[in-house]
Amino acid sequence: MVDYSTSVLSLVPALLAIIMAITTRKVIPSLGVGIIAGVLLLHNFNPLESIQYLWSNIIALFWADGAINEWNVLLIAFLLLLGILSSIIQTSGGARAFGEWAASNVKTARGARLVSFGLGILIFIDDYFNSLAVGNISRPLTDRKKVSRAKLAYTIDSTAAPVCVISPLSSWGAYIIALIAGILAKYSIDSYSSLSAFVQMIPMNFYAIFALMLTAYVAYTGLAIGPMRTHELRALQGELYDSSKGAPMGMSEDIKEHDGGKVRDLIVPIIVLIIATVSAMLYTGGQALAADGQSFSLLGAFESTDVTRSLVTGAVISLLVALLLLIGRKIPAKDYGHATWAGIRAMWPAVLILLFAWTIIAVIGDMRTGDYLASFVTDSIAASYLPLILFAIAGLMAFSTGTSWGTFGLMLPIGADLIMAVDPELLLPTLAAVLAGAVFGDHCSPISDTTILSSTGAGSHHIDHVLTQLPYALIAAGVSAIGYLVLGITGSMWVGFFSAFATFIVLLVIAQIISKRGRVPAEIRAEREA
Repeated sequence: MVDYSTSVLSLVPALLAIIMAITTRKVIPSLGVGIIAGVLLLHNFNPLESIQYLWSNIIALFWADGAINEWNVLLIAFLLLLGILSSIIQTSGGARAFGEWAASNVKTARGARLVSFGLGILIFIDDYFNSLAVGNISRPLTDRKKVSRAKLAYTIDSTAAPVCVISPLSSWGAYIIALIAGILAKYSIDSYSSLSAFVQMIPMNFYAIFALMLTAYVAYTGLAIGPMRTHELRALQGELYDSSKGAPMGMSEDIKEHDGGKVRDLIVPIIVLIIATVSAMLYTGGQALAADGQSFSLLGAFESTDVTRSLVTGAVISLLVALLLLIGRKIPAKDYGHATWAGIRAMWPAVLILLFAWTIIAVIGDMRTGDYLASFVTDSIAASYLPLILFAIAGLMAFSTGTSWGTFGLMLPIGADLIMAVDPELLLPTLAAVLAGAVFGDHCSPISDTTILSSTGAGSHHIDHVLTQLPYALIAAGVSAIGYLVLGITGSMWVGFFSAFATFIVLLVIAQIISKRGRVPAEIRAEREA
């Protein structure tokens, strides 16, 4: 294969796919074009070698290193199981019953948005789980209150990763703490532990903090800027998504809902899903610790847990509970079969996009796009600018590669090497800037799996979610950039934070003036908020 680690051509597959997806709004063909371009470039346009390489990558999605690729297969299984669970709940009438209950107890669209935001904060264990669980709980409520699916997808996506990246008791936190431990060991730093370092970095993760603050503000005020204004106005007029594009991902619009459904038919399976999944995470993590001869600890269990196996376990148990709740109900067997097939069919577009996204991520990895972007950072740059520069490069890398975890793995050690050579006092702010940039890039990327799953959970068209979330993400990123610049120059986390906060307030005022609450007619807005 050709080495593109020092060539701008390494960016071609990612940029081609992203630009095509945004301009054509057709994700799968765009990813396909990016994949083909990358494969041909890697093999000097040799068709036979390109076909062999592509075929081996497709096989590797399901079978790798002589065994089933459990992560991919189990995540797909979880998506399909969750689709079936959603359809069974819809068939039972539970979703409608919950919507009717919510309509009488949650009085306004603001209340519906705040419920979604609160759930996004509470379910912090894993971003995949957060995206799909919060979407399934919130969608009946936000639909009733005419909150657009795009707004729901934004709320889900902008709470999932930001909460996970600052929570030590999450799959993200455990992974990051393990990376930090390696960095501290490399430089023989024993004045604080990896967990202590992670906790100290939380207030320095400006993007996560301001993304959450902005999401809370949007949930409370309904602020609609950019393309979100169009979607919110459509929702107020009864069109929760652009129906001209067909049903969005994760939604089955043709399922027969039976009478007699109760709120418990939705709530109980979701609660069981949460409890069973967290329990499975602790169990699989505990097993891994025991196999390594280590004693059980909560943080250690989350660090060693098998996320996808736990998700599937939780989904299976939740599905069984949902079916048990329907014992005695006169629902024909054919309706169960129809709901099962509808759930699989509804999730299939998300599965296809994930498969294509994983393939292009593998191609981008072989193109060494991350190495090329990382090469822009050199030790000749002043230490005071490194937090800002690494924030920007981590953002660009995550955007181009579609993976925040991959960006963490590559950029945290690079950032540590650079800052330790010039100003060790800025180690933690620099690592925090890398984490923040990776989450920002991941938020904006149409090939990110968390972006795909947020669209799926909300029942939004994928590119609609990408385009409507982008202005909000850019506001949080702009604020964060100011914070990291000031932090680097002054060496004070608090001066950097308050500089960012002042910028945040100014941008909110400007956004509010420009949007005029999304330019929604006052009489329609009053009707929804009433």
